[in-house]
Amino acid sequence: MKSPAERAVALTPPYKILFVCLGNICRSPAAEGILHTLVETGGQAAKWNIDSAGIYSGHAGQLPDNRMRVHARRRGYELTHRARPVGESDFSDFQLIVAMDESNIRALRHMAPTLADEAKIVPMISFVRMATRYDHIPDPYYEGSEGFELVLDLLEDGCRNIFETISKQ
Repeated sequence: MKSPAERAVALTPPYKILFVCLGNICRSPAAEGILHTLVETGGQAAKWNIDSAGIYSGHAGQLPDNRMRVHARRRGYELTHRARPVGESDFSDFQLIVAMDESNIRALRHMAPTLADEAKIVPMISFVRMATRYDHIPDPYYEGSEGFELVLDLLEDGCRNIFETISKQ
């Protein structure tokens, strides 16, 4: 099986990336906002379709968690996405489905209609190059400011790697 980076390199434009976390109010909308900013700043917005969704549908329609929005805004990211649950059509609409942790990966694999769709699921942490003790992107929901800053550090690094890996094709 190809590594996540190899799968990213194999994408063809328009690049269709879906970020997934539990509720779609912290990690995945932050990753979406970061990658959108990188793509727009790099002058490649027309080549990308970036979105995010959650495993849990209870936050559908809500803006991202205010704490994440505040921390992201300090770094220059405006998070305006409205939460939505992952749907079956996401597996056909997106080329790469980037999950924040192992429980998200398990849930997505269970939802995937085909083995080919299951192969689209990759862990976000596999794109993070900075040294970290984490094997996933931790959920900052029950954490303080440090938790949100850590998650943004990890997501910025991972999104930069996704952008650089795909855009240099």
